[in-house]
Amino acid sequence: MDRLTGMAVFVAAVEEGSLVSAARRFGLSPSMAGKHVSALEAQLQARLLQRSTRMLVLTDVGRTYYTRCKQILEAVQDADNEAQEAQESVRGLLRISAPVTFSAMHLGPVVASFLETYPGVSIETLLSDRYIDLLAEGVDVAIRIGKLQDSDLVAKRLASCRMVFCAAPSFLERHGMPRTIDDLRQAPRLVFTDAVSPGDWTLTDPHGQDHVIDGPVRLASNNMQMLLAAALAGAGIAYGPSFVFGPSIVAGTLCRLIPDHKTLDLAIHAVYPTKRHTSLKLRRFVEHLAERIGDGMPWELLPTARDGDE
Repeated sequence: MDRLTGMAVFVAAVEEGSLVSAARRFGLSPSMAGKHVSALEAQLQARLLQRSTRMLVLTDVGRTYYTRCKQILEAVQDADNEAQEAQESVRGLLRISAPVTFSAMHLGPVVASFLETYPGVSIETLLSDRYIDLLAEGVDVAIRIGKLQDSDLVAKRLASCRMVFCAAPSFLERHGMPRTIDDLRQAPRLVFTDAVSPGDWTLTDPHGQDHVIDGPVRLASNNMQMLLAAALAGAGIAYGPSFVFGPSIVAGTLCRLIPDHKTLDLAIHAVYPTKRHTSLKLRRFVEHLAERIGDGMPWELLPTARDGDE
């Protein structure tokens, strides 16, 4: 039988003065309450109570054991209360995993506003473009972009983004504006080598036909911010998510290429291990992400064509 339940029944029997009353406190039958006490005595190989039809009397061993059981049960109750209070308050350490470039460009202000709202929370971020095992690495929540792998994780969709082709005005002045698929294939490419969801430079024309752009690679890097800087400097054509290149396209420092062709749509999710017993700090952070990162983000406000191109 469960040891703690046996201790609780024993303490209740002493306090109530009878096993019948102790059984009533825990919703047990009197015989089951007696079995719990007998199981304790068998484990201890000592008599705790002298029983009669009218009263219970503690033995010397039982008196000492009652005092210690009372202390143990109070400590367990304190631990339970502490865990419940922590569950119902927004405080403690929150460990977040997120892609490197997305975090550097967009996550900082979101985290800062959350910390300001909840001063009892501290945050540790693990920035990586690889998928990590949340449970193995002790991560509470991860931000993932692109197609999610099948798993038991709970996923909360935050926002969308899309892949875009773009280049700097200085590059286009030297090489001309690409107007066709062949133009794109002949242009020097700036390629990201560490994509979690790798794929060819693919786009779909207005007739629904897919095309793969496989021209010369001028620069390959595992860091998207470096490719952004290179694209802004006019080194070649870049292909990547709108959350990286969209703000520069909106600002006019990069130009979106062949906007009438469709590119891959992505989704940004927050994922976490389970809905059961989710801490309040995690629930509040996911809610905060959904409020601050949603559809209609600035990186989605992309022009369909550069002024003067038509």
